[in-house]
Order: sequence, then C-alpha cells, then structure tokens
Amino acid sequence: MTRQQKNGSIIAIIAMMFLYAMIGFVTNLAAPIGNVMKYDPEVGNNNFLAMMGNFMNFLAYLILGIPAGKLLSKHGYKKTALLGILLGFIGILVQFISGLEAFEGYPDNIIYLIGAFISGMCVCLLNTVVNPMLNLLGGGGKRGNQLNLIGGTFNSVAATIAPILVGILIGKVTEETDFVDVNLALYIAMAIFAVTFVVLAFIPIKEPEIGRVTSETKFEHSPWKFRHFVLGAIGIFIYVGIEVGIPATLNNYLSDTTGNGGGLSDENAKIIGGMVAGAFMFMMLIGRIVGGAIANKVSSKSMMIATSIFGIILILAAMFMPKSMTTLMPFFDSETRALMVETVPLSALLLILCGLCTSVMWPCVFNLATEGLGKYTATASGIFMMMVVGGGILPLIQNAIADSTLGYMISYIVPMLGLAYLLYYAIIGCKNVNTDIPVE
Repeated sequence: MTRQQKNGSIIAIIAMMFLYAMIGFVTNLAAPIGNVMKYDPEVGNNNFLAMMGNFMNFLAYLILGIPAGKLLSKHGYKKTALLGILLGFIGILVQFISGLEAFEGYPDNIIYLIGAFISGMCVCLLNTVVNPMLNLLGGGGKRGNQLNLIGGTFNSVAATIAPILVGILIGKVTEETDFVDVNLALYIAMAIFAVTFVVLAFIPIKEPEIGRVTSETKFEHSPWKFRHFVLGAIGIFIYVGIEVGIPATLNNYLSDTTGNGGGLSDENAKIIGGMVAGAFMFMMLIGRIVGGAIANKVSSKSMMIATSIFGIILILAAMFMPKSMTTLMPFFDSETRALMVETVPLSALLLILCGLCTSVMWPCVFNLATEGLGKYTATASGIFMMMVVGGGILPLIQNAIADSTLGYMISYIVPMLGLAYLLYYAIIGCKNVNTDIPVE
C-alpha cells in the first residue's frame, strides 16, 4: 500500500468512526423523548406507547434496508452517507416542528412519530455505509471486526450522552411535559447534522477496493444463497431487539411506582428510570473498549459464544431474583445536576450489566455473516439494515408481556431466548457452507 493510499484509508476510517457516533446519538434520542408520549394524559400511562417512537425509528430499516444496499452499490459510500445525513437533519426538524406552539391542536404525537421515522431512515443509511466499509478497510476477519468494535465505542459514547442530555434538559417526565421541552436537544442535533454534511462533502474519502462493484459487475447469485448470511441476518434482527428491549423495559420497570414496578419512591422513580438507558450504554461502552483492544487476538466466534452465555446467566438470575434483594447504584440527577446513589432491585443491576454482553455482538454477527461474500457485501449490508427492524418489534412484544399479568421480569424471556439463538449461531450457524459460489 502506498503512502497516499494509506492516508486515504485513515481519513475514511476517521470519517466512519464519526458517523458511528452520529448513529448512536440519533438512535438513542428516540426512547427518552418517547417517554413524553407515555405520560400524555390523552393516551394514559402505557409502556407500549412509550416504545412507539423507537418502533417508528426501526420501522424505517425494514422499508429502506434493501434500497439502501442498492444505493450503496450504485452511488458508493460517500454519497450514500451524505444522503443519510440530510435525512437525519430533516427527521430532527420534523420532531422539532411537533413541539412548536403553532402546531397546538394538531396531533403532535403523529408529527413526532413521522420525524422519528425519517430519523430512522437516516441511521439506516449510515449503518449501511459504516459497517461494510470498516469491515472491508480492515480486510475482514479479526481486523475488520476490530475496526467495527472501535467504531462501536464512539457509538456508545454518543448513545450514553443522548439520554443523559435529554434528562438534563427536561428533568422528570410528567403529564405536563410536552415535546417543546426537548427542543434544545433537537437544536443541538440539527447543528451536528448540518456541520457534518458540510465537512463530509469536502473530505476526500477513498473507498475500499475489496468487494467494490461497478456497472459491469455481474451478480449471478444473491446473499440469500449463503446459509451463514441468512442465519446471521436473523441474528441481527434478534440482537437489536435484545439491545433495545433490555434497557427500555427496565426503564419502564423502575419508573413504575405501582406494585408491579421496581419499588422506588415516586420522587426518584422517573429520574432513575430515565437514566437506565445511559447506564446500559455505558456498560456497552466499556465492553466495546475491551472488545476493541482484544479483537485482533480473539475471534468474533469466541467473543459471541462467551458473551451469549454470560448474558443468558445474567437474565435468568434477574428473572428469578426476588425484588427484596437490593443494591446501591449511582445515577445522574437531572434536576440537581449531580450524582446520586439510590437503592434499586439487584435484578436491575444484573440487567444493566447485560450491556457488557451486547456490546460486541453487532460487529461480531456482521463480521461472521458477511465473511466470504465478496461482491455481494453491499447488497448484504442493505438486507442487514432491513433486519434491524427487530429493534422495534421485539421490544414491543416484550413490553406487551410486561403490561400483561405476567409482569416485567417474565417479559425478559424474549431477550433470553434471543441470546440462546445467538449462541447457536456462534457455535454452528456462522459456518460458510456455500464456498462453491463465486464472489469475485
């Protein structure tokens, strides 16, 4: 590799890392802002509705996933990323409009959900770009997985900041809280998108040679012909549902001051509940830092096996642990702007620790499922994005169970079964049994 090629690759890697951070920020605005809808007096206190903003965010993946892969194949990584950033600005703008006084009397909830959907289109396109590009820039294998894990670290930092920022700006979410109360967070998000679009437009990004396609490229088959990819796509659907569902349901559990909730006082329940997503993402940050440090020595398969087993143990322990067993946990108080320590059920801590397990799974599944796909990688990435809709569907199912007589803890059977599938994929399903298909 020449010096010029090396510099071009470094610039591309840095740009992808920043886009990874933007994905985490936009995605994790959905859940805390969605809580405004949960406490809307017109619809009542409902965990299912609290997840609707999140659902719309992920529904975009189902609709745009495959077209995103085609855009990537036809127009390349940079143009696809710029389109994603533009959609992100529009999505945040629509969410901002839902809180304007001029729209009082209009269905602000519906306007907000439309904005969440457009924002989902943004992160779908950005994910379609960053995952395969980092994997290809790293040459696949352990190095490709390592670059995605390092990118995931930036994603986790932004994902940790997003709910904390919303918590600082709006404090406790009550029936008096409206979408206008989160406008400052949306101002910040729109500014970030605008600056990023301008900067990225002028940065010369060298696209990877490996897996590159042109108008001359012939596609005799499709990614669906590869068994390990199909099982991996299912794995992504399940994994994203696990990552979203664990903290979102725990948020609702600790925020619930009825006998079904975590037993916290009315004064602290909403503050602490709102900080759960940030705590979970902080665990993911730690996991990605460690994973990124060892990824050049430990295979994606080994990482997945270990984290899946550990996650299953944590969830099982949390499900059957009595609420009377408690522990102290630090949280950030959005009203006093200070750290506080509160007594919570020990099961809550175990579920937050699951973030250590989910931290490495996205790049591991992507790495294993796209290994050996060659010219089909871009199309495969689009299909992967479509399957991210699991982050909207599985949490809805989990929270529907939580709203039933079965309760919150039993609802964690959903992510536990998901981890069992990922364990199967890591042990058996990830093997490429279709090496006879030409990929060059």
